[in-house]
Amino acid sequence: MKVIVFADVTDPWAYVGSTRFERAAAMFSILTGEPVEMTFRAFQLEPETSSEGRLLLDAMQERLGGRDEVELVNARVTAAARITGIDLNFEEAVEASSFDAWRLLTWADEAGPGFQRDLAHQLWRAHFLEGADVADPFTLATRAALVGLELETAEALLASTEYADEVRTQNETGQSLGITQLPYVVVDQRWTLEGIQSQNDYVQALSQMHAERRGEGESSADE
Repeated sequence: MKVIVFADVTDPWAYVGSTRFERAAAMFSILTGEPVEMTFRAFQLEPETSSEGRLLLDAMQERLGGRDEVELVNARVTAAARITGIDLNFEEAVEASSFDAWRLLTWADEAGPGFQRDLAHQLWRAHFLEGADVADPFTLATRAALVGLELETAEALLASTEYADEVRTQNETGQSLGITQLPYVVVDQRWTLEGIQSQNDYVQALSQMHAERRGEGESSADE
C-alpha cells in the first residue's frame, strides 16, 4: 500500500493522528504481510503564521478570542495525545511558520527510507515538547543532522529557496482535496481518512481497504 499523509509539524492533531496511523500501519503489516509505504506532504492550516518567536498560547488567544477557549481546545488535544503516549507542552511552545520545515522534509523524503518520518517526529517533538522554534534555520538543520542527514547540505538548502515551489504545490493539492482536518490520509490514491482516529480504527480501515482490493483482484482473475 502507498500512503500519503497530509500533515503539519505545527498542528498537534496532525502529530497525534500521524503517530497513531504509523503504529496502525505497522500492526496492519504484521497481521497481513502487506507493506505500507508512507510519505508526508505539507498542508499548512495556518499558512500566514508569523515567525516572531512569541508564545503559541498568546497567538492562540488572539485567534480564538480568549483564554477559556484556548484551554478547552488544548485540553482536548492534550488528552488525546496522552492516550497516545505524548505529553504536549503548550506552555513553552513557540508560534512558528512551518514552511521552511516542509522544504527540509521534502528534501528528506528524497534522501532514502525513514529519513522524512524521523525528521517529522524530531520537529514535532521540538515544537510541542521542547519549546524550540521550528522556523529557525539552526533548529531545523541540527534536527536534520540528528536523523542522519548532512548538516551542511541542510544549512545550504535552508539558506536558499530550494523546494519552495514543491511545498506550495503540496499545499495547493491539499486545498484542492478540501482538507479541513489533519492528518489527512490518502491510500493508494483511492481511499481517504480525514482527521484523527483511534489506532484500532486505523487498523480496521486499512484491513477493509486491503480486503476490498483483494476481492477486486479475485473478481478480475475469475473474469
